Amino acid sequence: MALSTSFSAAKLESLLLKCPPSPSLSPSKPLLPIAQNIRTKALFQRALIRCDAQPSDSSLNVTALEQLKTSAADRYTKERSSIIVIGLSVHTAPVEMREKLAIPEAEWPRAIAELCSLNHIEEAAVLSTCNRMEIYVLALSQHRGVKEVMEWMSKTSSVPVSELCQHQFLLYNNDATQHLFEVSAGLDSLVLGEGQILSQVKQVVKVGQGVNGFGRNISGLFKHAITVGKRVRTETNIASGAVSVSSAAVELAYMKLPEASHDSARMLVIGAGKMGKLVIKHLVAKGCKKMVVVNRTEERVAAIREELKAVEIIYKPLSEMLTCSGEADVVFTSTASENPLFLKDHVKYLPPASQDVGGRRFFIDISVPRNVGSCVSDLESVQVYNVDDLKEVVAANKEDRLRKAMEAQAIIAEESKQFEAWRDSLETVPTIKKLRAYAERIRLAELEKCLGKLGDGIPKKTRRAVDDLSRGIVNKLLHGPMQHLRCDGNDNRTLSETLENMHALNRMFNLETEISVLEQKIRAKVEQNQK
Repeated sequence: MALSTSFSAAKLESLLLKCPPSPSLSPSKPLLPIAQNIRTKALFQRALIRCDAQPSDSSLNVTALEQLKTSAADRYTKERSSIIVIGLSVHTAPVEMREKLAIPEAEWPRAIAELCSLNHIEEAAVLSTCNRMEIYVLALSQHRGVKEVMEWMSKTSSVPVSELCQHQFLLYNNDATQHLFEVSAGLDSLVLGEGQILSQVKQVVKVGQGVNGFGRNISGLFKHAITVGKRVRTETNIASGAVSVSSAAVELAYMKLPEASHDSARMLVIGAGKMGKLVIKHLVAKGCKKMVVVNRTEERVAAIREELKAVEIIYKPLSEMLTCSGEADVVFTSTASENPLFLKDHVKYLPPASQDVGGRRFFIDISVPRNVGSCVSDLESVQVYNVDDLKEVVAANKEDRLRKAMEAQAIIAEESKQFEAWRDSLETVPTIKKLRAYAERIRLAELEKCLGKLGDGIPKKTRRAVDDLSRGIVNKLLHGPMQHLRCDGNDNRTLSETLENMHALNRMFNLETEISVLEQKIRAKVEQNQK
């Protein structure tokens, strides 16, 4: 069936705009509709060019299948490899779904190898944490690459593609780059600006070293993301300031204590539940090396002690709570008790706090209902803070972090442009390869002619000298053009000038008639997978 010449561009545009998006590409991240519009626009533009062209008489007999083959070849010749991220995060998927797709760090090299064995995937990386599972790939074809990765994710997790599509997000090129930069900077984390994710991005690079498939584009992307993460934290100080009740409690304690007493202040934590454990961890992060923990049973305290082996954690039963409080300078309370643990009569008979902290004991109560009665505040020997006091600290810090996040976005936008410029500079690599191959073919042909004229009795030494001479001449001639095809930021040449040089060389040496690099790669992959 031949394509009708009366099939107008207007009708084609109407069809494209009415056509519902493929379910395999349905986003759950706000940026994706933009990518979807770009995709539709690109499809329309390609189709518009083909439909507006007036066919010759001979082309009327070409079958629809042959036309499709021609359009596919045209796409591979002109389409640039795309960086794509397909993933699920705490913002888009429940923990049950993320658990099914999680890939242990030890399995990342295997996952990269499997992804790169797919026909349209050239490079890959895996970022799998408790809050996200993201696959980054360099795809030779956007839509076929996405389809292959989705099917691979479904196969490895036993989750149907249709179900994955309900929770996944999908971003291309600059949007994918910006997303990873935001992740590395801590802007996509539950706690804005948290630092653990930067360490996890670094681990991707560490694990990927030497792994086939963790190639120039993807490794360059992750290395640049590390630079962005460091720069954002250094220039905006976004990670400073507590944004949780437990961290705010510890931060408040260190704010109120004299700086000289930070290392010597005696810390007591009452309650070893979730909040108590977080208080202990934040104390350790502040440099506390020794503390007493009061709890009903020792089991939870032993587990925390096992986790934090470098810190001296002393367990005391609840029956010794008042005695321990009299020996502490700062008392954190975080139990589920419905009645106050401390009343005025309990506290007024306690020995005073050490003079290192000014002789005044701090009670920081993060429990609801409160563990420290309001009447305790009447005593001059103590200072009591509760959850409401801490909320003000948290709210102020959150507002401050949001302001810093806006500053971070400016940094990310700047770094995204730099990365895209670096990627653009890689476009000259195929021209460099084609030019070298073109020169090498001429060199070999002329060398063969020369050696043929010299006869069969040429000594090996002479043959080698002639070969070296031909190589030297070619290298000298290519040195200038090659230098003008490289743009690494170390010289004054702009990227646009470098790309102009590339197009000029393509025209002069007719290099554009060579089979496209993308098509070569795809053919090689298909042939390899068929073996």
